[in-house]
Amino acid sequence: MTLPSQPKSDVLRRMYWRDELLQLLFWVEGEGFGSNVDAETIDRFLGGESEIALLHLERLVAEGYLLAVGSGAYRLAERGRLEGRRLFAEEFASLSRPTHGECGSDCWCRQAPEEALTCLATRSGS
Repeated sequence: MTLPSQPKSDVLRRMYWRDELLQLLFWVEGEGFGSNVDAETIDRFLGGESEIALLHLERLVAEGYLLAVGSGAYRLAERGRLEGRRLFAEEFASLSRPTHGECGSDCWCRQAPEEALTCLATRSGS
């Protein structure tokens, strides 16, 4: 079964599911929901696509991204955690960058509260 949201070619569909599942497991772990995911967890976060996703989990185990932990549950292997982190960071990069007029993390104003006030006054034209 191929959902409309998935790529039609087998190669792209495998890449799609690898990226979706690694990001999901990385996010679930990072949010403190646990290290293991199963069909119920996948359904909760991917909107009922667990039947298809479960077909890809064993492949990700074979490729070294995931570990099977029994009872239909999976968790990130170190390789999967690194790739999941990279994918997640890329996906949400635009949400974590400074906005227009906001300083970046390397701005001199981050060194002391007084510097922050001076920087803010400079940026606001005061």
